[in-house]
Amino acid sequence: MRWANLGSDQGTAALFGVDVVSRTFDTPEFSGITFHEVRARSIVNRVPSASQVPFSWTINPYRGCSHACVYCFARNTHSYLDLDTGHDFDTQIVVKVNAPELLRRELTAPRWQGGHIAMGTNVDCYQRAEGRYRLMPGIISALRDYANPFSILTKGTLILRDLPLLAQAAAVTEVRTAVSVGFTDPQLWHDVEPGTPAPRARLDACRTLNASGIPCGVLMAPVLPFLSDTPEQLDATVRAIATSGATSVTPLVLNLRPGAREWYFSWLARRHPHLVPRYERLYHHSAYAPTWYQQRVTRQVRELSAAHGLAPMLSETPSPRPVPEPAAPTPTQLSLL
Repeated sequence: MRWANLGSDQGTAALFGVDVVSRTFDTPEFSGITFHEVRARSIVNRVPSASQVPFSWTINPYRGCSHACVYCFARNTHSYLDLDTGHDFDTQIVVKVNAPELLRRELTAPRWQGGHIAMGTNVDCYQRAEGRYRLMPGIISALRDYANPFSILTKGTLILRDLPLLAQAAAVTEVRTAVSVGFTDPQLWHDVEPGTPAPRARLDACRTLNASGIPCGVLMAPVLPFLSDTPEQLDATVRAIATSGATSVTPLVLNLRPGAREWYFSWLARRHPHLVPRYERLYHHSAYAPTWYQQRVTRQVRELSAAHGLAPMLSETPSPRPVPEPAAPTPTQLSLL
């Protein structure tokens, strides 16, 4: 593995300052996955202002993700470790084993002012590895003990394991949760999110969280152009979200940053080759779909949400950039579709 060949001035040594312990586990759910246990030097990360997200601090106890979502925007972060952004991202998981103890130290630092901390906005903190490493109970306990507000975005139903801790934290500080469900089609889920719980299971988790007094909305992400964006598909997804008792729904159209773009296009060429030219036109100028396309999806989801009795979209839901009010596409724009 390339990791073993990294020198002290690059790779994990440069990032973490210590040796890496790599492990594999002989269990079906971890087949083909290698875990690299590191002792991180910091755990609370400041978000660059250019990111235009509604939070300033994050915690990411893992790097890489066994959810293996073909579109994951975080894929490019693996290139910093001289690992590839495709298969390696899915199977070479970095575990910051000292995250809970490190967080307690950082929360007591004089410079820390108690800002809101978002989790799950890079890779999922409730991916399968969390079932073995159990980092989140210690993280939530630290945030609870210091009454530090936080939010969690996840595709993992494992969040329900920590429901008692979340309830304890919610009694002393602001706690928000959200599940990510971009579509409900079973075949599409199997194709593009092979390592995740089924969308219906995530919506069941949303229902349980809300019933337990932990506010949970749905980030309807990503909406995949030409695969999950027909009026009928959007209606089915919003209807299922409404039935789950979600506090809100916020759509987010697929974005294809470097790393994710190449992996997604290679999947698209294998599974839906006829769509490759349409995607090339739609994403020719940017990692983001054109504004008019985002507007159209936003308008449709807003109308469907109202029809199904869902609350308005929340501005604090993580989003890579704001989407302005809808406007009708021009004939030229429509020709792209």
